[in-house]
Amino acid sequence: MNDSFATDAQGAPDERRWLLLIHQVPPKPDYLRVKVRRRLQRLGAAALKSTVYALRDTEEALEDFQWLAREIRAQGGSAMLCRAAFVGGITDEEVEAMLHTESGESDADRPRATAERVAPGRVWVTRAGVFVDRIASAWLIRRFIDPEATFRFVRGRGETPRAGELRFDMYEAEYTHEGERCTFQTLLARFGLEGDRALRAIGEVVHDIDCKDEKYGRPETAGIASLIRGIAEAHDDDGRRIERGSAALDDLYAAFRKTRR
Repeated sequence: MNDSFATDAQGAPDERRWLLLIHQVPPKPDYLRVKVRRRLQRLGAAALKSTVYALRDTEEALEDFQWLAREIRAQGGSAMLCRAAFVGGITDEEVEAMLHTESGESDADRPRATAERVAPGRVWVTRAGVFVDRIASAWLIRRFIDPEATFRFVRGRGETPRAGELRFDMYEAEYTHEGERCTFQTLLARFGLEGDRALRAIGEVVHDIDCKDEKYGRPETAGIASLIRGIAEAHDDDGRRIERGSAALDDLYAAFRKTRR
């Protein structure tokens, strides 16, 4: 089957609500079935049948399904993609509910109508002894949110913020963990940066290191965790940790922009 996917499929645009991946994996190797299932879970796809999965019809979802279908076929399986509008047996609302369940979204996880903005040059406050989430969040703030940002490091609870300061990754902060999101992922969502696949990938790495739950299981995570630990061991100064970590994250961002996963 060709990897191309025509954009002029029959049917009115408002009928093309769903992308379906219909696949079958060979019995061997054993790990392939588990790998495909985990990939579908990470994509948040809804299982309509044991081998039929659905996503909302978007360009990003199409690309994700195309890459997975190619991988299945390369391992000797079969995979088909189609666009569909359900006319019986299941409603759009039921599929939406399934997607909601698979993605683990809460109300806070749903896309915001408008992205937040801040005036440049704010003072951003966080706890001293910065580690992965605070280092990555500081990099994200200065590179994509507030290029003129300065940082102040405090002990944590009991610290009264000064007028105009913004707190992140600390108790009662304006920007911190929300639901299952780490602070880096919260910043992506609140400032409308989730459309950047490379930033999302970094967020997944940061989440797994910070939350220690292996939710995303990216292969780069262990190496990046070791690098961040090394930075923390080598530098007591928080500003220096952010400087060193930011240089590494610049390179990681460039690498992720060239990958598809």
